[in-house]
Amino acid sequence: MEIPSQRMQASINQGEHLISLTVYPVGYDPDRSYPMIVLLHGMGASMYDLANLVSVIDSEGYIFVCPNAPVPVQVDQGVLGFAWSVPGSDDPRSIERSEEKFDGFLQEVMAENRVVEGKSIMFGFSQGGTMTYRYGLSHPEIFAGLVALGTSIRDPEEMRGRLPAERNQSIFIGHGLQDNVERARSSKEFLEAEGYTPYYREYDMGHEINQDVMIDLVPWIQNVSPPLRPNQGPSGLILP
Repeated sequence: MEIPSQRMQASINQGEHLISLTVYPVGYDPDRSYPMIVLLHGMGASMYDLANLVSVIDSEGYIFVCPNAPVPVQVDQGVLGFAWSVPGSDDPRSIERSEEKFDGFLQEVMAENRVVEGKSIMFGFSQGGTMTYRYGLSHPEIFAGLVALGTSIRDPEEMRGRLPAERNQSIFIGHGLQDNVERARSSKEFLEAEGYTPYYREYDMGHEINQDVMIDLVPWIQNVSPPLRPNQGPSGLILP
């Protein structure tokens, strides 16, 4: 894979729970604690699918982690992709097992990369967005913000029982007008009824992430979890 910026470095990691791609910021210093952005791909894609967004978001201030979903699926003859749950599966434990694997994976990468709780963003597209809602809403102590693109909360009643007492987590919802937009509107209404104030935008697109989305999303991410700059001290002060 070609990393978007030649000055950024990446590694593929075979962890105990999931395999993942980690992209490090320009001038990466392993002794510093960077905020982390976790990018979850959609059904049938892989850990490489959202890696092209890294330099668009910020090439200097974050560690980006892109895991492969744990369920292999054949998307075409001879082509293997991955999913967070198998569509149409009768196994109610499918998504739960993926969530357990993701939880173990997350604990590993946070420890390895010295990530401080409360300074990360969980970013999911399509089926990855379903996992973002499911896991991210339940763990506001880890994730300052959630990004849910082209997705929805599939089971609001189940989700209601998983919500924390405090409902002040930042949430960005983006959806295409040609992509069954009613499901995104329903998720927004559910979250608002439960006390959240999501940042909600609709775009003239299908099931995709286009430039208009990123124009809105990048400043939102940098406001919710500010990037760590090369000359920035631990308290946020700019050092000489």
